[in-house]
Amino acid sequence: MRRSGYIILFFVLLLSSVKTVFAQSRNNLFIQNDVLVLELDVNSPAPVLDSILKVAGVAAENTPKIKAGDFKPMADDGWSMIMRNGNLVTFNRPLAELNDNPQDMPLRITVNLPQFDGEPGYPKDVKYGINRFKKNTVYGLSSGLTRFVLPGYFRAKRVFLSGSFNQWSTLKGAMKKIEGGWIIDVKLEPGVYAYKFITDGRWTTDPNNLLQSDDGVGNTNSIFYKYNYTIKLKGYSSAKKVVLTGDFNNWDNNEITLQKRGNVWERPLYLSEGKHAYHFLVDGRKVSDPVNPLKLKDGESNLNSLLTVGGTVSFKLAGYENAKKVYVSGNFNGWKHNDLAMDKTANGWVLNTTLAAGNYQYKFIVDGHWITDPANPNYAKEGGIENSFLSVKPNQTFRLKGYSNAKRVTLTGNFNYWEGEGYTMTHAGDEWVISVYLKPGKCLYKFRVDGKWIIDPANSLWEPNDRGTDNSVLWKE
Repeated sequence: MRRSGYIILFFVLLLSSVKTVFAQSRNNLFIQNDVLVLELDVNSPAPVLDSILKVAGVAAENTPKIKAGDFKPMADDGWSMIMRNGNLVTFNRPLAELNDNPQDMPLRITVNLPQFDGEPGYPKDVKYGINRFKKNTVYGLSSGLTRFVLPGYFRAKRVFLSGSFNQWSTLKGAMKKIEGGWIIDVKLEPGVYAYKFITDGRWTTDPNNLLQSDDGVGNTNSIFYKYNYTIKLKGYSSAKKVVLTGDFNNWDNNEITLQKRGNVWERPLYLSEGKHAYHFLVDGRKVSDPVNPLKLKDGESNLNSLLTVGGTVSFKLAGYENAKKVYVSGNFNGWKHNDLAMDKTANGWVLNTTLAAGNYQYKFIVDGHWITDPANPNYAKEGGIENSFLSVKPNQTFRLKGYSNAKRVTLTGNFNYWEGEGYTMTHAGDEWVISVYLKPGKCLYKFRVDGKWIIDPANSLWEPNDRGTDNSVLWKE
């Protein structure tokens, strides 16, 4: 149990005429007779409440309201307040879906409760991933669901699966007891996920998973990759070893070994959206992909195959009919000046390429001259230099009403490391608007109106920062 920031007290639970005493913190979550009980100290720091509300399945964006004594969000989520004693408030809600494994004695699930303040608990973006299990206990089903199996633990009363895919909640993570252990099926999109099992209140990593990661706040989580691609090489039946190597794994010649199945060498893996250069090593001999027509020369004029994953982004520049060469350059390609050549059309220049979901800055290079996109009203700065701004697969639209006389309104936050003035917003009607891509987790942000910082007047969620002012808060699932 974490002691820092907690006050230890004793309380007595009466069950079947037997009194059981527990030492606990002021914020607790436990199961009692198939009822989930949540005890909160509303005077606790916001990060502490954020963590336990997530584990209880309550939307963490309700923390400011709950701290202020507004418990309507709890009621809307199915919780009933059964007792209040000063700052201590107790709620419960039935867990009818758990009746397959009834719990007579109280089961604590707040022991060693992970703290999830912002990004900790959410894996970093990766270019590729391959699972490593001692025993294959997490795997995809033909239905598209992913099955998690925890063998053993026959004496456990309750087992939960909790992870970054459900904001570390236990409310929907109850596993079913079967012959040989515990099981649950989860819907996951391709990507990288962190997770743990909770067995009778004890948070543990997956004993069969060899991949683990430190989440940055002292916790270790198991890591699972939901695959989205299977690389294949036909033929070479007499080969002894076939290896896949590419820019995504720094051209490691030994890491990704393909498996022979009939007349095909193959390996499933997770690949991030974007472009990936690669080739095969057949018994040490370099071989490009014979069924992939896309090729790319590296700096040493070697020919590699090129694989694109994700959606297509179209860059267009009107005019400049007399230009000889036009390129696109941005932080997505390290600002290389001669990497992405545009094709000349009747109306200007165009380039279709593949980029992963995210926020980017870019410019056009017309016969050696760098220019921003004249058709794009959104800008951002990097190193004090203004560039055009592009969001690929945006999942959040920010709006600021009013300020019709403002000359420049920008958005900035922890999603761009509070860089410079942030992203320039577009004035449309009576509001300023911009759409961006946000990763799951806690988003802190502010608007800047003609140089003046303000929090979002339409968002009641905010928290103080280390500069003595406030930041608006948004939780992205």
